[in-house]
Amino acid sequence: MIGLISATAAGSAGCERVASAWPGRTRVYEGPVGDAVRRAFTECEQLVCFLATGAVVRLVAPLLADKASDPGIVCVDEGGRFAVSLVGGHGGGANELAHEIAELLGAAPVVTTATDSVGVPGLDTLGFPAEGDVAGVSRAMLDGEPVVLEAELAWPLPPLPALAPEGAHSIRVTDRAVEPAEREVVLRPPSLVVGVGASRGAPVDEVLGLVEEALRDAGLSARSVAELATVDAKAGEPGIVGAAERLGVPLVTYAAEELAKVDVPNPSDAPLAAVGTPSVAEAAALVRGGELLVPKRKSAAVPAMATCAVVRRAARGRLAVVGLGPGARDLLTPRAKDELRRASVLVGLDQYVDQIRDLLRPGTRVLESGLGAEEERARTAVAEARLGQAVALIGSGDAGVYAMASPALAEASDDIDVVGVPGVTAALAAGAILGAPLGHDHVSISLSDLHTPWEVIERRVRAAAEADIVVTFYNPRSRGRDWQLPKALTILADHREPTTPVGVVRNASRPDESSRVTTLSGLDPATVDMMTVVTVGNTATREIAGRMVTPRGYRWQEEPK
Repeated sequence: MIGLISATAAGSAGCERVASAWPGRTRVYEGPVGDAVRRAFTECEQLVCFLATGAVVRLVAPLLADKASDPGIVCVDEGGRFAVSLVGGHGGGANELAHEIAELLGAAPVVTTATDSVGVPGLDTLGFPAEGDVAGVSRAMLDGEPVVLEAELAWPLPPLPALAPEGAHSIRVTDRAVEPAEREVVLRPPSLVVGVGASRGAPVDEVLGLVEEALRDAGLSARSVAELATVDAKAGEPGIVGAAERLGVPLVTYAAEELAKVDVPNPSDAPLAAVGTPSVAEAAALVRGGELLVPKRKSAAVPAMATCAVVRRAARGRLAVVGLGPGARDLLTPRAKDELRRASVLVGLDQYVDQIRDLLRPGTRVLESGLGAEEERARTAVAEARLGQAVALIGSGDAGVYAMASPALAEASDDIDVVGVPGVTAALAAGAILGAPLGHDHVSISLSDLHTPWEVIERRVRAAAEADIVVTFYNPRSRGRDWQLPKALTILADHREPTTPVGVVRNASRPDESSRVTTLSGLDPATVDMMTVVTVGNTATREIAGRMVTPRGYRWQEEPK
């Protein structure tokens, strides 16, 4: 919950604006400001104070205890010009909240956390626990001092600058229960799965005690537990549910039929008779693969009412296939920007890399190549992900449209995580410039016969022509391919009037963008190149006030006069 506090009419208006936008996330605190701040501080995870920063500093100073538990606090001036992350930038989420509040209010976010200011990821913001000298190692990275990465588990990490084979500071990635050394940060990846079985009515303390004992005896950290797993029949067992809650991890359940197919070292007749599978704890831990670190063991109670087993799942690399849009920075989606900053390895065409190089974090490894190396880039990106890296493979427009998603996914298998990030396509960007040419059924066809035989392309053009579908041509003409576009236009002309509107857009959304609306008979193919998108209307498309408009065909829509 986010507590909202103000002291004046202007501040109150800001509170109401945030509260109306986020009704389920916020609570407005009224009354004397000091009392409101104290109540919100104890009751909320975050605070937004429409007050001067000096006033907030004086009010919260006596309340601050520890940055790991203090709420994140954002100050907004009464003019709504700035959203200042004041306390708990990382641990309390104030940095992210400042950006959210700024976007909502049209303000400027003010974040002074050192790592955020220079684009270095905070070691306590990576999504899993960090122990040890977080401040000291972060400072070393900021100062360019060599930092050693000791990855016992190859877990996907964002780019970390100043990594070196030797240095006075270190980052260790491990699920083992080791204490951080001096000048060391230990990162706890979510690599452990604990399978749990329990008799009806098993106490939560017995289940939790067994899990903690099994981890401790195996030298494993409870902070690396990703989930508890069990059979569907035990999804509501209070002891198991309570143990997951107290560990702060999700409870995942599987059907008995699925668990029964898992090969385990210690099957038993008891669970087979009770829930339909010869193993619950081991099978639930192993069902998604991994290394069995702790075979099934029983709790010490008499009679024993709980069993558990621990598996280390292999680290899965992450491949994000990112569409950059048509070229304009403001058409690059926020999700795409996030993925670019998350990736430790970027793979892409050199000219596309140049478009977004300034968005990459320090330490990002860039693997770029030229035109014609698409399959090589796809193989490289997948190979890097299989090494446990966080990889971004970029393409223009939408990566799934005539771009890198197809070759990458053809190369990948289920041993890596793949995320698709959609982008604004050239057809959509061109359509927005031309007006509304895609208002009804439409199709995109590439006229390049480098990968598709012309006979296939021609058959598709004829089908679109006969079906009266709006057609957007990609790759319409190059110096070595100058006859395909005239041929395609001839096919369309057999089914459409010479006056059919045709939109021509070159370098959509880029500084040298140009566009025009002509007709099927008036288009000169010699004026078109590979940077151009050509959109041919259907028999209903009209030019209205210089714009292409394809009616939706609603009965109530009158024919333009």
